[in-house]
Amino acid sequence: MRVLLAEDDAMLADGLVRSLRQTGYMVDWTADGEEAEAILRVQEFDLVILDLTLPNMDGLEVLRILRARKILVPILIITARSEVEDRIKGLDLGADDYLTKPFELGEFDARVRALLRRSHADGLESLSCGALSLDISARRAYLNAEPLDLPRREFHLLEALMSKQGRIISKDQIIDSISDFDDELTPSTVEIYIHRLRKKLESTNVSIRTVRGVGYILE
Repeated sequence: MRVLLAEDDAMLADGLVRSLRQTGYMVDWTADGEEAEAILRVQEFDLVILDLTLPNMDGLEVLRILRARKILVPILIITARSEVEDRIKGLDLGADDYLTKPFELGEFDARVRALLRRSHADGLESLSCGALSLDISARRAYLNAEPLDLPRREFHLLEALMSKQGRIISKDQIIDSISDFDDELTPSTVEIYIHRLRKKLESTNVSIRTVRGVGYILE
């Protein structure tokens, strides 16, 4: 799952990004409201965490534009504004939840889980292919019903492959699925991760086939 954090407090943002990535999410961060709005024009996310006091474009304006464009991604507002009027305005504009700073990291994590769980209630909670299965919400992989230890990026690679099993997924699509904005992944890096996954799956009935010059297929 991919999360966009729009927060101009670099110290707070660093802590939230670390926490989210440790949980297993792909996280992109921007400190600018205009940049957040521009990113959301071209990139899909499973969750947006939005500070209200952002430079160049207020968080409420970002929220208004998103909802006017019928983008229904879940949005968690985090802000130091504690007035009831601000909270009501944010929720009326289409925010899904509101967390006032300062907050405990445990509560933040719980709000994130709840929003993602709610938004995926009617979607896929798991994926399977042969002896391989993924619990998407718990971020866990299983092989023959036994836990399969996968680093965060390998998990996201496997999720991308399994979501398109039987169909070709290109290296560019894989890079989009497993990288954050501050990563500089190359097609050669994708090949390394594919090789690592193949080693872990070589004794199973699941294989990753290379379609030369095009991409990969999970079968």
